[in-house]
Amino acid sequence: MFRGARRGAALAAAAVLPLTAGPAAAPAVAQQSAIPAPAAVVQQVIWLTDRRAALWINSPAMGAPVQVQLLLARDWNTHPEARFPVMYLLDGLRATDDESGWTKQAGAPDFFADKNVTVVLPVGGESSFYSDWQQPDNGHNYKWETFLTKELPPLLEGQWRATDVRGVEGISMGGTAAMFLAGRNPGWVRFASSYSGYLTTTTLGMPQAITFAMRDAGGYDSNLMWGPPTDDEWAAHDPYNLADKLKGTSLYVSAGSGTTGNYDSPSDIPLVSTNYTGMGLEILSRLTSQNFIAKLGQLQIPVTVEYRESGTHSWPYWDFEMRQSWPQAAAALGVPDDRPDCGVGGDIAAVAQSTGWLGDCVTGEYPVTGGVAQDFHGGRVVWSPITGAHPVGGMIGGIYEGTVGPGGPLGLPTGEEVALPDGVGRMQAFRGGTVYWSPRTGAQAVRGAILEAWGREGYERGPAGYPTGPEARTPTRDGVVQGFENGPIFFSEKSGAHRVQGLVLGKYAQLSFEGGPLGFPVAGEEPLKDAGRFSRFEGGNIYWSPLSGAWAVRNGPIMEAWGQQGFENGRLGYPISDEFPVPGGTQQNFQTGFILVHDGKAEVHGV
Repeated sequence: MFRGARRGAALAAAAVLPLTAGPAAAPAVAQQSAIPAPAAVVQQVIWLTDRRAALWINSPAMGAPVQVQLLLARDWNTHPEARFPVMYLLDGLRATDDESGWTKQAGAPDFFADKNVTVVLPVGGESSFYSDWQQPDNGHNYKWETFLTKELPPLLEGQWRATDVRGVEGISMGGTAAMFLAGRNPGWVRFASSYSGYLTTTTLGMPQAITFAMRDAGGYDSNLMWGPPTDDEWAAHDPYNLADKLKGTSLYVSAGSGTTGNYDSPSDIPLVSTNYTGMGLEILSRLTSQNFIAKLGQLQIPVTVEYRESGTHSWPYWDFEMRQSWPQAAAALGVPDDRPDCGVGGDIAAVAQSTGWLGDCVTGEYPVTGGVAQDFHGGRVVWSPITGAHPVGGMIGGIYEGTVGPGGPLGLPTGEEVALPDGVGRMQAFRGGTVYWSPRTGAQAVRGAILEAWGREGYERGPAGYPTGPEARTPTRDGVVQGFENGPIFFSEKSGAHRVQGLVLGKYAQLSFEGGPLGFPVAGEEPLKDAGRFSRFEGGNIYWSPLSGAWAVRNGPIMEAWGQQGFENGRLGYPISDEFPVPGGTQQNFQTGFILVHDGKAEVHGV
């Protein structure tokens, strides 16, 4: 089964400008209202599994879309009215643009599957330190602090059932950021943890070490981040200097010693692993963490400290710390640190026992439209007395969740996920349609008349190929359209469902699709002489041949006159232009002549 997923200055509040003051005895003078900062907007959502979604969010501060992945809280389905605390997981210096290290190199999805928090995974931000940079670099206008602390929270609370109770965990660069973001933004989080972070950034040699590391990880210039090391911005982002601002925040700090640990491969030198770079980085983290902890001690600020006797700067240790720190994080966020008992019985138990990828249950049974369901680490099982019990997971499960599951247009599953005859894709049937998946196109639901039209062409083995996107409403007329690898299928109640492809599709696009003069397609593409093709639409046809190209002939006098000549088989041949206005009428050119319309009457002119 295909189961997981692959895959200028900071914004400030506008000033409130007082109007010119009047005499002392005059009434209070009104003030000009502040202009609210533009809000972040979700541009796209892709459901990667039934509990994992990738959001592309337009950040006004960064001026670009930012990907954020969410691991939804355990009770997301069982309590659809509930809201959940949030845990941010910040990546390291070499963060990639496709996926967070917490899901790529650590076990965050499985670990948090039975935890009642929504995990927020910012994607990207290589060498950014999750801060607001003074200047752009490498094509990035980094404004991560504004995005994470100002733009993202209201969006999560308004659209993704989040509360204002938050925590943050970070590794390496992300550990540094977790502490200074918490210090610089009081009240943003209740829990902050650093795993192998650099918790003093201005002590002797640290600016130079950070500068070197950023240059090595992507070629970034630290001077564009916080200015030269003498700039006050370095001190303003130093966790050590911000320690007093962390009073009242539940804190957790860990670092290894740099020597060979359980997850390292030893070298020929005693206590030294083959991860030489990771050894040096962890020693540096340990030293800066010790200085930071000492400062907290002076301020009498409580902190949990885990200095491991061994271990280098690498993901297995951070995965371990994520798990070890969870009881403290759970207490700070006000959620249980363990999952409730969730017995499995009946038909659902039989499916769970025979489906290895589901793993352990994370919830008990809960009602859904037409039946009951139960969530597991790897997906869920949906049962009804009519359809029986069937597992749903992976990206197919994501599409199912994104379309509201049993209560949405797909309805209840009627079978299990199966491989397709091409040996590449997979599909799962539901009462209201079918979800298809391939590595090229991801998972997409196909239903109704579009599914029937696609089926007549041979489904994924036919000329259309796999679906490439969800069904969507057509913007200008009442209908829907769905993309496929080799052309979309359009549907309206009047015209039915038909596919448009190739150069005919290109001409259709030039004429504004269904919103233009042609309207919806009323038939599929058909062959003509000399290797030509044509497609019929409500308002006319599009004709194509290798010599003439693709052109539309609209219903009306020109189409009638051309038809009287035998269409493309007559003396005029194929069209070589669309119709266009001329003084007193319209004209359309053909291979061996043209048709001119004056006062509704067509004149045929040969050459």
